[in-house]
Amino acid sequence: MYLADHAWPDLGAYFEAESLALVPVGSTEQHGPHLPESTDHRIAQALARAAADRTGYLCTPTVNIGVSPHHRQFHGTMWVDAPVFRDYMESLTRSLTYHGVDRVVYVNAHGGNVDHLREVGRRLHMDETAYAVEWMWDESIPDLVDEVFAENGPHGGPKETAMMMHIDPETVHEDRLEAARDGGLVRTEEGSYRTHGARTFYDAADNTGNGVLGDQTDATPETGERLFEAATEQLVALCEWLDDQPFEELMPEPHVRENERDPSDFL
Repeated sequence: MYLADHAWPDLGAYFEAESLALVPVGSTEQHGPHLPESTDHRIAQALARAAADRTGYLCTPTVNIGVSPHHRQFHGTMWVDAPVFRDYMESLTRSLTYHGVDRVVYVNAHGGNVDHLREVGRRLHMDETAYAVEWMWDESIPDLVDEVFAENGPHGGPKETAMMMHIDPETVHEDRLEAARDGGLVRTEEGSYRTHGARTFYDAADNTGNGVLGDQTDATPETGERLFEAATEQLVALCEWLDDQPFEELMPEPHVRENERDPSDFL
């Protein structure tokens, strides 16, 4: 059920019966020479819509711009500062709680959003407003990703390429896959990620000339469909599990009470 397609009188029945919402979150940033800058938010939206269609849960409009300053050297990348993003996502979520939603799944497809979405969830959890969790599609199916790709790459690699081949093939420049591989960084362990134990990089451009990692030539539409279906199954299972939990059990544990036994009992 896509919220924005309905008139307000027709949404009342949902909020009376259900209290869960999916919020797709992505980015608008470079994904190499072969993928569109919409890659992350298109993947998040497709997964959230598919899960909503299969379960009947509510899906909101997509948040298209996230925390992406580390891609700023590449043309067209857009971002918002992390504190602004956190406040925006918190405010957006609180607008849903006003209508009765008390559990939210952030269907996320951008690694730069992860920590900030978890912080938003923590804030809402602490004041017992809602239980909001961040869900990252590739982290839900890590074994499958490792199985189908030799060098999957964390950004602009074959997993995102394959997903886009399945979701929106017209946006993929298949004639540039070899150039993406050859101009990027195939093996992340070869990048200048750490020096004497310190993370000595801040931007994607510090490690890869064209902004991507992994071997994009391994991607196929068939593999993308397989990844999409497996991730959607995980998202559906998460939503159903979350909906089954009593709200009280999702809220913070009470303060730990001091042991009332005499300390001498432990001597």
